Amino acid sequence: MHEGEPAQVPGILVRKRRKGIYILPNLFTLAALFGGFYAIVMAVDGQFDLAAGGIFFAMVLDSLDGRVARMTNTQSAFGEQMDSLSDMVSFGAAPALIAYIWALQGLGRWGWIAAFVYCSCAALRLARFNVNTGVVDKRYFQGLPSPAAAALVAGFIWLLTDAGVRPGADGWLSWTAITWLTFGFTLYAGLTMVTNVPFYSFKDVQLKKSVPFIVIVAIALAIAVVNIDPPSVLFGVFVLYGLSGYVVYGWRKSRGQHTSVISTSTDEPDERGLHD
Repeated sequence: MHEGEPAQVPGILVRKRRKGIYILPNLFTLAALFGGFYAIVMAVDGQFDLAAGGIFFAMVLDSLDGRVARMTNTQSAFGEQMDSLSDMVSFGAAPALIAYIWALQGLGRWGWIAAFVYCSCAALRLARFNVNTGVVDKRYFQGLPSPAAAALVAGFIWLLTDAGVRPGADGWLSWTAITWLTFGFTLYAGLTMVTNVPFYSFKDVQLKKSVPFIVIVAIALAIAVVNIDPPSVLFGVFVLYGLSGYVVYGWRKSRGQHTSVISTSTDEPDERGLHD
């Protein structure tokens, strides 16, 4: 029997079932991809608040597609690849382009170098994540996750835009200072993605398990706090998260503990020595 022909059983013709694509999780991924594309278009149009909103919209959907796939048992290799490509657009190319159009282009070659460093680090981080999924401690990310890095860059621009700052105009800070701050945030977010610093992943939070009533109250309070001033609160949260990995790294280092998140178990022979 030649490859591609239907399998044959004596007296019975059995046709191979065609491979399909699971719709539900990939709809979330496509919607996240749209958020990144929308952010780029809005930045080109000079509507930077909407551009930042597109990044955060993509973040929410990106956090859901994997969980939806696991909850509905619809994980697939296609979905994993689609998710990585969507992340590269929404959290790699889009934030770099938004930062460049917003302020970095005023720095000449330094501006596009910073944007490219961020974009390339996002690609490297996603590629490393894909090949290290089997050996990394699930409780931590190896380096700053790309959605959080995008939130740092987009959140900074959203915060200033909400405060009335416009490209090229001096406000409570000179535009030159704002430009270099954007440069610093872009480089910090990009380079932190490719470090070995551990960032808590929240993957051990089980949504199917019951929780104390106080947890629901805390979630409601958190939503209320965010609604007070979304740009300031969200940017502050991601700044703290963007620093948290270095705090964990320093704490482990000071106590003589392993700082790498590569394989914290030596139960399997193939994993021995990876965490040293």
